[in-house]
Amino acid sequence: MTEKNDGLMSVKQQTASKKSIGNSGEEKAAAFLLSSEYSIIERNFRTREGEIDIIAEKGDVLIFAEVKTLPSGGLETLAHELNLRKQKRIIKTAKYFLAKYRQYSKDKIRFDVLVIDMPGFDSVYHIVDAFSELV
Repeated sequence: MTEKNDGLMSVKQQTASKKSIGNSGEEKAAAFLLSSEYSIIERNFRTREGEIDIIAEKGDVLIFAEVKTLPSGGLETLAHELNLRKQKRIIKTAKYFLAKYRQYSKDKIRFDVLVIDMPGFDSVYHIVDAFSELV
């Protein structure tokens, strides 16, 4: 007996599709940063606390970049995707990176967001200094 799918994607297919879209967005973001004279230090830096999509450097500034691919989203979607909890996880992961790689300890740090394919914006919309740690 075969199961009819009626055009609906399985959860596994949806997850694979989201991952593929995300990977494509990260490639686009990395290419954009390289073309803007940034050096990519690391991609997909992971800890138990979280992940940073791209860590880059330009001059004496170290950039921790979150990449959001939103082909059918808007500003509300971006705000939801990059909520305070997510920002705290990125900051905590950045602190871990800085503790592990002391050679960057004198660099200024910045948290950027690169939004990919959001309707009404450039194909790569770079939000410089998008958020910071609240003291």
